[in-house]
Amino acid sequence: MEDLSRFKQTYFDESAELLEVAESGLLRLTPGEVDSDEVNAIFRAVHSIKGGGGAFGFTELVAFAHEFETVMDGVRNNTVPVTTELVDTLIRANDLLGQMLAYAREGDPAPAGTTDGTVAALRRHLSGGTPQVQVPAAAPAAPAPTPVYADDEDDEAGLFGDAMAAIAAARAAEDPVPPGKLRWTIVFRPRSDLLMSGNEPAFMLRALRRLGDATVECHTDALPNLQDLEAELLHLSWTVTLIADADVDLDKINDVFEFVADDCDIRITAEAPPPTAEAPSPVTDPVPVATAAPPAVVAAPAEAPKVDPPKAEAARPRPNSGGAEHAGLTSHTIRVDLDKIDRLVNMVGEMVITQAMIAEHVRELPPGAFQELLEGLEQLAQHTRELRESVMSIRAQPVSSVFSRMPRLVRECAATTGKEVQLVTSGETTEVDKTVVENLVDPLTHMIRNSIDHGLEGPEERERVGKPRAGTVHLSAQHRSGRIVIEITDDGRGINRPKVLSKAIEKGLVQPGATLSDEEIDNLIFLPGFSTADQVSNLSGRGVGMDVVRRNITSLGGRIGVYSTPGEGSRFVLSLPLTLAVLDGMVISVGEERFVLPLTNIVESLRPKAADLHGLVGKCDVMMARGEYVRLVYLHQLFGIPGAVADPTRALVVLVETEDGSRLGLVVDEVLGQQQVVIKSLEANFRRLDGVAAATILGDGRVALILDVAGLREMSRHMDSRAPRPPSSPVAALPAPALEPV
Repeated sequence: MEDLSRFKQTYFDESAELLEVAESGLLRLTPGEVDSDEVNAIFRAVHSIKGGGGAFGFTELVAFAHEFETVMDGVRNNTVPVTTELVDTLIRANDLLGQMLAYAREGDPAPAGTTDGTVAALRRHLSGGTPQVQVPAAAPAAPAPTPVYADDEDDEAGLFGDAMAAIAAARAAEDPVPPGKLRWTIVFRPRSDLLMSGNEPAFMLRALRRLGDATVECHTDALPNLQDLEAELLHLSWTVTLIADADVDLDKINDVFEFVADDCDIRITAEAPPPTAEAPSPVTDPVPVATAAPPAVVAAPAEAPKVDPPKAEAARPRPNSGGAEHAGLTSHTIRVDLDKIDRLVNMVGEMVITQAMIAEHVRELPPGAFQELLEGLEQLAQHTRELRESVMSIRAQPVSSVFSRMPRLVRECAATTGKEVQLVTSGETTEVDKTVVENLVDPLTHMIRNSIDHGLEGPEERERVGKPRAGTVHLSAQHRSGRIVIEITDDGRGINRPKVLSKAIEKGLVQPGATLSDEEIDNLIFLPGFSTADQVSNLSGRGVGMDVVRRNITSLGGRIGVYSTPGEGSRFVLSLPLTLAVLDGMVISVGEERFVLPLTNIVESLRPKAADLHGLVGKCDVMMARGEYVRLVYLHQLFGIPGAVADPTRALVVLVETEDGSRLGLVVDEVLGQQQVVIKSLEANFRRLDGVAAATILGDGRVALILDVAGLREMSRHMDSRAPRPPSSPVAALPAPALEPV
C-alpha cells in the first residue's frame, strides 16, 4: 500500500506538469494557424493523464478525459475545426480535468453533474465537426484523414481482416515497394486488460496510418464464444503493413506505442526495395528490428528484396536494450522531495558558517606557521563554494513556469474588458531560487491585470490617437547586478497623475494642497485601499491589488519601481534577490560595526584625493571617479554609528552599482575581506529596516547586516544633514543642477 501511494503521488506530480503542457498548447491554438505538433502534444498530455488514471481506477476522471481526448483526436485528424469557441471549451475542459485530479488525489468523488456541462459542450463540437454520431470508447472515433485505399477506409481496426489481407497480398505482388520507401510489418498483440487502463488500440492504428500507407489486418483467433465473452477485455490483435518514407524510422513507430509498451507484445520488421543497380541483388530475409515477444501470427512476405546496409544498421536493436526498444528512453532526471533539498541547503549554510569560524581563528596564527593547514583550509573554502553553487543550482528554476501562466490571464482579462491585447515575453529561461519563483505568481497577476484594466486603452481610443488597435504588454526577466529584474511594460495611456492625486486626497491618503513630485504621485498607487477605478469589477476597484504586490515583493527582500510617460505607457520594475540562502559578500567596518556588501554590487574600492571631492550646494557630496560624478553616502550618518572615520580622504570609498546602473560611493572605515555568508531574514525575525536586505552570522559569531545598495541610495536622498568636513579636506562647491545625472 505504501508503494502504491508513492506511485500515485508520482502520477499526480506528472499530471500537474502535463496539465501545464496542455494549457500552454491550448493558449497557442488559434483558428487558421493550427500546429500539428502542438495538437499532438496536447493529445498526448490528456492521453497520459487518462492512461494513468485508468491504472489507478479513477473511473470518473478516465471517463471525462476520454471525452476530452476524443475531441483532440478529431482536431489532429482535421475532422473537428479549430474555432475560438472550441479553444475556450478545451481550456475549460483542461481546468476541469485538473479539478478531477484534485478530487482523485483527495480520494473524494466529484459532485454530481460536475462534468455534465463541459462534456455536453465537447460533444457539440465533436458532432458539429463530423457527420458521424459519437461512438463508444472501444470503437474508433473517426476515419483516418488520408486512408490508403477507398475500399478499406471504414475498416480502420482491420475487422474485415481476411478479405483485406487477400487484397493487400494481391496488391503487394503487383505493386512492389516504390523507390525511396520502406515497408514495415508491425505485429501488435495487446494484453486482454489494455482497455481497463484507458488505452484504445484504434488510436494507435490511426497513428500508424498517419506515418504512411497502412494496411491493417485484424486477428480474431483468440476471440471466445459469445457466452464466454467479457466486454471489458480485449481479444483481438493486429498486423499492420506500413509503406512509409525513408525518414520514418524505428523511433517514430515506437513512439506510437509509447503509452502501451508494457501492456502489449510488439514485433516490428522492416524491408527495403532493392538498391538501384543493373544486376539483380540476392534475395534475403527481412531484417528483424525489435521483438518484445514472438506472436502467434506473423505477417511477412515469402520473398523480400535485400535491405540497404545503412537501413539495416539503423534498424538493429541498440545494445543493452533487452529487445524492448518501445519501452522509451532512460530518464536522466529524478524527483526529489523539496524538504530534502531544503535540509541540504540548510546544512550547506551551516558548513559555510563553520568554515568562516575556522578561517577567523586561523588568522590569529603566527605568519608562516602551519602552512599545510592553511593550504588545506583554502581547499576546503573552494570545495565549500563549489558545493554551495551546486546546491543552489538544484533549487534554481526558470521563470518560464510563472510566465507560462500569463497568456491565459491576458486572454481572460482581454475578454472581460473588451480590449485587444498582445502579450510579449522574453527572458523566460532566466533562473532564480524556487522560493522566489513560487512567490512571483500573485504580484505578476496583479500587475498585468492593472496594466490591461487601467493602462491600455480600448481599440477605438487607440486608433484615434494613432496607435494599433491591439495593445502590447511586455513581460521580461534578466539577471542584473546579482539580482533578477522583472519588467512589465505596456504601451497604454500611462498613469493619469492628476486623477491619482485627486483620488488620494479624496480618500484622505494625501493632505489637500500637498506638493508631490511625479515619482511620489506614481507611488501612491501602492497605498492600501487606493484605486482609481470608478466601479468595482472582477479585475479592480477594491484597492487591494498593488499594495499586496509591494508587500509580497518586500517580504522577499525585493523592491518595486514604477515609471510612466503620459500617452506612451508605464513600466513596472521588480528587483529580487537570486537566492534566499547564501551569497558572496565583502565584509566592511564602520566604527565598531560590521556590514556585508553583496559582491555583485561592488565595482571597486579606493581612497579619493581632496581634489576629487566636490559638494552640491544644499544637496550632497560627490566624488569624481573614472570621469563621472558619484554621490557619496556616509554609512555612519545613515545608521548613527559613533567613532567612524568621517573624512573620505582618510577612510575608504567603496564604489557600488545598483541594478539600474546608477553608482554610489559608500564611505567606510575598512574593507575586511571577502566571505560567503548565510542569509537570515531580518523581517521574519525582527522587522524590516530601510537600507538593509537581511542579516548574517560572521565567523566570530557576531551578527552583521547585509546592506541593500538601492535602499541606501533612497535613504541618502532623504538625508537633511551632511557629513562634517575637516579643514584639511576642503570640498569644492558645484552648482546644484549637476546632481541630476548622479
